[in-house]
Amino acid sequence: MSHAPVPSPRVVVIGAGIVGCSLADELTARGWTDVTVLEQGPLPAPGGSTSHAPGLVFQTNPSKTLTAFAAYTVEKFSALEVDGLPCFNPVGGLELATTEERLADLHRRAGYAASWGVRGELISAERCKELWPLLDASKVLGGFFTPDDGLARAVLACRAQRERAEGRGARFLERHTVTGIEREDGRVTGVVTDRGVFPADHVVSAAGFWGPVVGRMAGIDVPLLPLAHQYAKTRPLPELAGVNDPRTEASRPILRFQDRDLYFREHTDRIGIGSYAHRPLPVDPFTVPAYDEAPVMPSSFPFTPEDFAPSWEDCRELLPALAASEVEEGFNGVFSFTPDGMPLLGETLTLRGFWLAEAVWVTHSAGVARAVAEWMVEGRPRIDVHECDLTRFEDAQRSPAYVADRGARQFIEVYDVLHPLQPMEQPRPLRVSPFHARQQELGAYFLEGGGWERPHGYEANAPLAEGLDLPERDAWSARHWSPIAAAEARATREKVALYDMTPLRRLEVTGPGSLAFLQRMTTNNLAKKPGAVTYTLLLDETGGIRSDLTVARLAPDRFQIGANSRADEDWLLRHAPDDVRICDITSGTCCIGVWGPLARALVQPLTRDDFSHRGFGYFRALETYLGHVPVTAMRLSYVGELGWELYTTADLGLRLWDTLWEAGREHGVIAAGRSAFNSLRLEKGYRSWGLDMTDEHTPYEAGLGFAVRMDKGDFLGRAALEKAGEPRRKLTALLLDDPAAVVLGKEPVYVGGLPAGYVTSASYGYTLGRCVAYAWLPPLTAGTPVHIEYFGEKVPATVADEPLFDPDMSRIRR
Repeated sequence: MSHAPVPSPRVVVIGAGIVGCSLADELTARGWTDVTVLEQGPLPAPGGSTSHAPGLVFQTNPSKTLTAFAAYTVEKFSALEVDGLPCFNPVGGLELATTEERLADLHRRAGYAASWGVRGELISAERCKELWPLLDASKVLGGFFTPDDGLARAVLACRAQRERAEGRGARFLERHTVTGIEREDGRVTGVVTDRGVFPADHVVSAAGFWGPVVGRMAGIDVPLLPLAHQYAKTRPLPELAGVNDPRTEASRPILRFQDRDLYFREHTDRIGIGSYAHRPLPVDPFTVPAYDEAPVMPSSFPFTPEDFAPSWEDCRELLPALAASEVEEGFNGVFSFTPDGMPLLGETLTLRGFWLAEAVWVTHSAGVARAVAEWMVEGRPRIDVHECDLTRFEDAQRSPAYVADRGARQFIEVYDVLHPLQPMEQPRPLRVSPFHARQQELGAYFLEGGGWERPHGYEANAPLAEGLDLPERDAWSARHWSPIAAAEARATREKVALYDMTPLRRLEVTGPGSLAFLQRMTTNNLAKKPGAVTYTLLLDETGGIRSDLTVARLAPDRFQIGANSRADEDWLLRHAPDDVRICDITSGTCCIGVWGPLARALVQPLTRDDFSHRGFGYFRALETYLGHVPVTAMRLSYVGELGWELYTTADLGLRLWDTLWEAGREHGVIAAGRSAFNSLRLEKGYRSWGLDMTDEHTPYEAGLGFAVRMDKGDFLGRAALEKAGEPRRKLTALLLDDPAAVVLGKEPVYVGGLPAGYVTSASYGYTLGRCVAYAWLPPLTAGTPVHIEYFGEKVPATVADEPLFDPDMSRIRR
């Protein structure tokens, strides 16, 4: 008996720029051939950002995900050509340092390249001059050369991929302006244009800076800000006469002069110059003229010479040959920025089947398209994309004012040297816990995450740091650090400290089907009596870790979940049956971690309930009162010490803080910040999702097999774990050999002199007297020597057994 082939889902892609064309190619290559790409402008250059893009592809990025996207773009476009013309010209990339700070940054970038598998080398000023003879080498301290970077010819790459997709059944329709999105019962059903309606099972907005316009039609908020960016071309230079083949345009590396926010590329006998040095020039996507009304094209705005004038002087200093030249033509080209500079990818929850592939530069276009195609066809991308997930922004980060402020700041910071802990400056403060006033009184130094003000340390604890014997720090690792962190960590280990845990996401899951639902969604056994707390994992179908959770069963049909991000709530909502209700209670609640050997002495006098180890065991929860405040107390510790997480409603938060503070005076209580917290959790080996593991990793690779109960029945990801072989890589604890050495994260790790992995997170372990680093590495035995590259130096470290601190858990279970 023969079976009819399953019909391909109907996909409509909005936008035939580089993302839309790449996506059509990737989808049809996977068998989804009923693909229609709608474009409001004419093909092959419809007038969006792709049509004017200078095509720079620099692969190296602090984000492993963006580096992977760019690497695939290089790989794919290198194999494409149109009419004998290559779609990618591998001229290489050259980043220059003209300051000591930038030279140090290039060492870090070389580390990222080694961590993520990009070929690159640090080179001298003389070598920079050899690669770019027009340079004034006396201005240059050194460079970072990446031979596999180069120039993507975006319009050609669009055509090559469009023709392949058409050969598999896709159709591309130009001059079709989208005017509406049809939907029914929460699902997308079609796209309305000025030339008819196109039924659809899936719609992908790849509309570039028009993304907010399309999003509004679908009732979807797209937090994206279009900005104009200056690009100029010189008149022909005698020094370039006869140097370059007009068919490929360039032979020398694309050049970045980041100290002046400039980049350069050859256009046969001319030089193209891009500048981020000017004031932000926001563009309202709802007022961009149509193709036929635009003077040149919709994405090309008139050049503003007054904005470019300071940059032109910088160009002539770096490249003296420009002294006798001038800008012959220029334009202000529009492209997209998000509040954190990352793309917006994924399917929306409120309108199923409606996908975003927005805020994507040519650099990452093919990689993004492959990930979205995998997501649509296979159910998930094959690489971690949580940094790009459209759910990542909180409601407080989605206001037009926030998007405008942060999008403009992302433009300004494109080439800035940014520390991994560097907080944004505006708009702050945005979200504060109920304890904020008390924290300010204690001299809190706040960093920011998810819009929340997060105390990193407290000036009130400075006297405790006096006399501590701590190694000197280099300028980079000393930034956003203070010896106060060591004092706060010590006080936590020796006495008791209060930690503000309010920014951690809290979900309430209720309803008659809640236990069965959570059992099916997570790895550990939650079928325990009310009062139990369980550490468990959310997996996807491949066994990858989507998140780690703590689940407290507060009543037979009521659970409180400690989660990581909005993506966790989104994932649970997508799978929840009708008899389960999921509610985010984060904003209406707050949490204080009370941790340290004197935690029980502090808390017990405040309650009539038994907080002894026998009466209130580890990983238990109790709804009780502390003084006048109703709290949900959970016996958990993320710092490796006795203590509780204490939850109450936001209106009672300040009273809870004051109650604990007053009761703790006789015990020497302090407030402690995230810097100490991170040190303590790494000493104990507690993982941080998104840093130490993602959905690219399985529980057994991440050292979290203890949270998997294969005997509890079926759960999402179980079948994949059953088929998994021995791990080929493991999250590995490292101790740096030199007590004075530190690393910060994302550095490459060398085994036997060869790059073998990378650091996920690191912090000085004040209890251990050594820096602790966790890294993804092949399985290694304890005692194996490795090296971590930090600012170009190979820092010796040793593989260690876990946990590094209190392996028998006696400090927590007392």
